[in-house]
Amino acid sequence: MQVTEKGQVTIPKAIRVAAGVVPGSEVAFSLEGARIVITLVGGAVKDDRRARLRAAAATVHKSFSPEFRQLGADEVMRFLRGDDAAAAVPASPAKRRGHR
Repeated sequence: MQVTEKGQVTIPKAIRVAAGVVPGSEVAFSLEGARIVITLVGGAVKDDRRARLRAAAATVHKSFSPEFRQLGADEVMRFLRGDDAAAAVPASPAKRRGHR
């Protein structure tokens, strides 16, 4: 296994699974003679920021009205920025695809 310029390596999946290392796990490194030892710190997984963001986005999405859910990405961004009062009114599906 090769170490990257940043000093990174990938822990093989079989070892991660056997050791219980999952995304968000905290590990510690120690040197025992000529060996580098990686130890799982505690049993708790550190809070995964991406998982929290996905959960928050899902909660917000559920609160959208059906009309708002139909807006395209550009329309949503204009609405959020306050650029265009008309952005709150959904365009027809044909207009969102660029057909007039």
